Amino acid sequence: MSQDQNTPLREDVRLLGEELGSVLREQAGDSLFNTVETIRQAAVESRSSGEMQVDRLHQLLDPLDNDTLLEVARAFSQFLNLANIAEQRHRERLHRQHQRFSGDPDTDRGLRQVLAELKNTNRSTDDIHTALRDLSVELVLTAHPTEVTRRTLIRKYDHVADLLAALDRPDLTQEESRELRRHLHEQILSAWSTDEIRRERPTPVDEAKWGFATIEQSLWQAVPQTMRAIEEELALAGLPPLPDNWVPIRFASWMGGDRDGNPNVTAAVTRKVLLLARWMAADLLLRDVENLLADLSMHKASEELLAQTGPSHEPYRLILRRVRYRLRNTRAQLEARINEQQEPAGAVFHSGQQLLTELNLIDRSLRAVGLSAIADGQLKDTLRRLNCFGITLLRLDIRQESTRHMDAIDAITRYLGLGNYATWDEQSKLDFLLAELDNRRPLIDEDFYHTDFCDGDVREVLETCKVVAEQGHEGFGAYVISMAKKPSDVLAVMLLQKIAGVTQPMRVVPLFETLDDLNNAADTMSTLLNIPQYKQRVLEGQEVMIGYSDSAKDAGFLGAAWAQFSTQEALTQIFRNHGIPLTLFHGRGGSISRGGSPTRMALLSQPPGSVAGRIRVTEQGEMIRFKYGRPSVAAYNLEQYVAATLEATLMPPAQPRPEWRNQMERLTEVSVQSYREVVRDDPALVAYLRTVTPETELRRLALGSRPAKRKPGGGVETLRAIPWVFAWTQMRLMLPAWLGTGTALEQALKQADEADTLGEMSREWPFFQGVVDMLEMVLAKSDTRVASWYEERLTDNEELIELGESLRERLAHTVSALQQLTGRESLLDNNPVMRWSIRVRDPYTDPLHLLQAELMARLRERENDAVLESALMVTIAGIAAGMRNTG
Repeated sequence: MSQDQNTPLREDVRLLGEELGSVLREQAGDSLFNTVETIRQAAVESRSSGEMQVDRLHQLLDPLDNDTLLEVARAFSQFLNLANIAEQRHRERLHRQHQRFSGDPDTDRGLRQVLAELKNTNRSTDDIHTALRDLSVELVLTAHPTEVTRRTLIRKYDHVADLLAALDRPDLTQEESRELRRHLHEQILSAWSTDEIRRERPTPVDEAKWGFATIEQSLWQAVPQTMRAIEEELALAGLPPLPDNWVPIRFASWMGGDRDGNPNVTAAVTRKVLLLARWMAADLLLRDVENLLADLSMHKASEELLAQTGPSHEPYRLILRRVRYRLRNTRAQLEARINEQQEPAGAVFHSGQQLLTELNLIDRSLRAVGLSAIADGQLKDTLRRLNCFGITLLRLDIRQESTRHMDAIDAITRYLGLGNYATWDEQSKLDFLLAELDNRRPLIDEDFYHTDFCDGDVREVLETCKVVAEQGHEGFGAYVISMAKKPSDVLAVMLLQKIAGVTQPMRVVPLFETLDDLNNAADTMSTLLNIPQYKQRVLEGQEVMIGYSDSAKDAGFLGAAWAQFSTQEALTQIFRNHGIPLTLFHGRGGSISRGGSPTRMALLSQPPGSVAGRIRVTEQGEMIRFKYGRPSVAAYNLEQYVAATLEATLMPPAQPRPEWRNQMERLTEVSVQSYREVVRDDPALVAYLRTVTPETELRRLALGSRPAKRKPGGGVETLRAIPWVFAWTQMRLMLPAWLGTGTALEQALKQADEADTLGEMSREWPFFQGVVDMLEMVLAKSDTRVASWYEERLTDNEELIELGESLRERLAHTVSALQQLTGRESLLDNNPVMRWSIRVRDPYTDPLHLLQAELMARLRERENDAVLESALMVTIAGIAAGMRNTG
């Protein structure tokens, strides 16, 4: 990207910085402003000189009292949030202009480029049309606790972004510009005057409402906007139009359904979230219908429609009033259920098809009487929303850990006098489960629920399945089994649904997470497919989820990435042999060690044939806001998913060469061993994590409804992957994303033949290119000097100091090995925008890192200091904003 193209971004950053400085002067006086500015200048000079002048920054921070430390932390944190707004606004600007960041891996090719390349490769119009028609992209919104910004501040930041967009208009008068600047100042003042920190941990229902708000404020507009853009691209490419009801994008959610390790998600919570989602869908559709009522005043109508309305000057409004009446009743009845009140009488919509029938009648009539242009307006947008969101808004997944299902079945077999299911061998479990799945008689009676066998955990599993039975299939997606290991784990959930009386069962999706589970996934699924009863149940398709978080925590980034690739290859081949469509569900997060790579890179780095027109992906926490928080950005990212899925389906990468596979096997063997000798085998690692990183302090932050640990006590293995990544990111060591990889690359590069092979892989293999690009990005964000600050302030333990020195040395060797592989002297030489983004943030994150280490030390001496605790929470939020991908 040229300097000229980058100028608006720099101007926006400067503008927002000036307004924040003005607010600081007004609200806190010149003293605080001057303190902040002096610290910032010192940090800029420190970075510019190439030497981190830590002593200079310490001298400026040490004399400050606790109250001043809090205000300083808030100032730097606010700037980083404003810088993020400016950067996102710049992406919107470039997307609108159909320009591209040069070398920016966050930018992908649009549908126009993909369609042009498909034509150049002589793909037939029929092939492209068929692939698009069958395309399925499902994005699953999750509430992983990395979104540290309060919703109230997010709204203010959205207003700031809107004002930046308005200031971009070339035809602004001076008076209009002044007025917009005044509003901008107001919003920044409002943000400064708002507490950044969530004081109460959100409930699962709060998290679900946050997801609903993303749909209401952005995705409701973005979906029809995306579809219109796709429609235009297909017409430009000379492709025939797709069916009117074609919407290749769907949304699901884990918010209120993900109970793995979260005791706060209960059957009652899941029921309430389902009802709230339906209420929101009815409310949004009602708004659409009100708009249609205002617009569809014409009198010309088809005989089919007039047969329902009779003679009328406004027949469409008669139909729409009927629809409005039923939607109002639907909303009122749902509200009564939510509030546990008596439901009002009246006709309601029980299914999306009922509402589609009414709106399609209007659509057909308009087209039949020559009013297609009217039909292609707001009505078409509403139909597309209905086809995308249904009357349930989202499809809710249920997720539970495999042993919870085993315990429930075990309680039942003990109650029936059949023995301890949990102790049976795998074949005995399969024989029992298959026999009961085919048996028509009930397995248990109501008496079971009143016995000691049905304890709290068992009851909760069964109550959840009862909610599935009572709420109907339309609002549900997949039943995901975390820590799935064996075929019986899958059949157990099928049986539990049968016991609960589920007539249209949720599809059961095993989630393979650890390295061993990924390596055994093919055998598990092959065993299931060789069972005739099971194969018959999944003839229309099977979904398998690939875990990124726990596999990376278990084996390191490189080992996990290769295991994920190999597992997908094996599964793709097995299901192809059985003639059963396979959908791979990717449990990706925002960080590199959790699969967080740009859309096109992520899809093209999958094994050839594994996408096959169908993809399901989790979108988490701060990534939802970053990618889908604003309609124009959301529309861009949705189109990217469609384009990348089409490209990966019809132009998949070539099969990796045998020598590349062999090289990856050698690399991952060394990488996993090197990673585990630190994470598993070094007894000082857990103490280092809890002493030198803010892992312990993160628990003070009301991030999400889920506990930070799967189980109380224990070491790294009990930590959830998200806080594990978050803690290392906060102090810039970024350990989960590179540990082990550098050792593997370093060893391979010492051998001339292996070095040549690595060079070929990085040039020609999208999978390995993705690994290298993401590793380079995360290493550019790491900083050994910053990491050492925490150590210097927080420990004098020789064992921990020695481990820290070893880790920083490993990091330096990883950087050196990557530079040798890429041939680039500096990290991100090929990505100037990201390099600039990191550089502009460093003078604001450096003081926050120093402050965080100091505050951690002070708080550990005085635990109940509210000011220190608030200041620490602000540094956590500020650093998260500065790092962008936190966990």
